[in-house]
Amino acid sequence: MAGPLAGVRIVDMTSVLMGPYCTQILGDLGADVVKVEPPAGDLARGIGPERNRGMGAIFLHSNRSKRSIAVDAKRASGRAVIAALCRDADVFVCSVRPRAMARLGLDAEALLAVNPRLVYASLVGYGQHGPYAARPAYDDLIQGAAGLPALQALASGGEPRYVPSAMVDRAVGLRAGIAILAAVIEQRGSGRGQAIEVPMYEAMTEFVMSDHMQGRTFEPPIGPTGYQRHLDPGRRPYRTADGYLCVLLYNDRHWETFMRRVGAGDLWDGDARFRSVGARSAAIAHVYDFVARTLAGRTRAEWIRLLDEADIPWSPVNDPDTIFDDPHHVATGFFSVREHPSEGPVRVMAVPDRYGRTPAEPERLAPGLGEHTVELLRESGHDDAAIAALLADGTCVDGSAATG
Repeated sequence: MAGPLAGVRIVDMTSVLMGPYCTQILGDLGADVVKVEPPAGDLARGIGPERNRGMGAIFLHSNRSKRSIAVDAKRASGRAVIAALCRDADVFVCSVRPRAMARLGLDAEALLAVNPRLVYASLVGYGQHGPYAARPAYDDLIQGAAGLPALQALASGGEPRYVPSAMVDRAVGLRAGIAILAAVIEQRGSGRGQAIEVPMYEAMTEFVMSDHMQGRTFEPPIGPTGYQRHLDPGRRPYRTADGYLCVLLYNDRHWETFMRRVGAGDLWDGDARFRSVGARSAAIAHVYDFVARTLAGRTRAEWIRLLDEADIPWSPVNDPDTIFDDPHHVATGFFSVREHPSEGPVRVMAVPDRYGRTPAEPERLAPGLGEHTVELLRESGHDDAAIAALLADGTCVDGSAATG
C-alpha cells in the first residue's frame, strides 16, 4: 500500500540538514523525492562516523526515502538536466540562496516557465524583503538571533549557550514541510504553481517568542517578556535519593493529589500560592523548590509507584544511550536494524506517524551519491546517447556501481 503522498514528485536541491530533513519526511510519507547533489555530494555525507566514505551517520538519518542524482549545476548542461527533472515534478525545493539560484538560471521565474504548475519552495535564512536577505544562515546563528542562547543563560544563570540539538534546522524543516503541503493542496485545486519562501529567522522567532512575548503581547506592554515557568532555574529534572526523574505537576488535581499523598495537605489547604495555575506561575520558584525538596527524600522506584497510583505525569531522564532500551521504544519497535545496500546493518528509527489506510513505511534507505543518476536521466527524457555524453563530460556522475 502506498503512503499518503504517493504520486507527488519532489526535486530536492537542498543540503546538510534543514531541507533534507523536510524532504525525508515527505519521502517517508510516499512522495518520490529526487535528491539533486553536486558531484562532490551533500556536505552532510561527511558528518559523523561512517563505514564508507560519504555515508556518515547524519546523512543516513536525513536522506532515506530518496533517490540521488549527481549533477554539476555550474554547467549549462547540468542546469538543463535539473530543468528536465522539474518538467513533470510537483515541487522543487532548494536551500541555495536566491541570488545564487538566479545566477544559475534556476530561480522561480525560470523553473515556473518550464513547469507552470510547479511549487517552488525556497528555504532561506532570512525573509528576502528585509536587510538581512543576503546573509548566510546556519542553525547556531539563527539560534542566537532568535534568542535561544540568551534564554538558556537566563534560565541557568550561566553563559549563553546553544541548545545541544540542530533545533532550528529541524523545526524550520518541519514548517517547510507544512508550507509545501499547503501549496500542493492549493495546486491540486487551481492547477497552478507558485513560489513560496520559508525563512529560518522569522520561523524561529515565532517559534520562540510565542512563549516569551508575554507582557509585550499587549500595547502598551503590561509586563516584561519571558515566560517565567520556562526561565526558572527550578524547571529541570528532579533529583531523587538515587537519581533523577522528570515529574510534571500541571493542573490543580495533580497538585492537590501530590501534596496530600506526601503529607502536605495542610500546605495545599493553607497556602494560596499552590491553589491555582495563576498563583503557581506567580510563585514558580517557591513551588519548584517545594517539589525538589520533597522528591529528594525517596528513591525513583518509590516515586514512580506513588506517581502511577496518583495518575501524575512522569518520565525517566533518558540519555542518548539509555533511550534505545526505553521499554516503550522496545515494545513499539521504534529502533530497528535494517540492511543497507552498501553500509550493511544500520540502526534506523521508525516513522512516528501511523496511518490506517496509507501506511508510511519507507522502502529506501539513504542513497549513495549518484546512485540513481542513470535511471533519473532516463525518466526525464534522456536517451542512451545523451546519458553517455553527460557522464563522459562530467556533467553527471553515475554512482550506481559503487552502491550496487
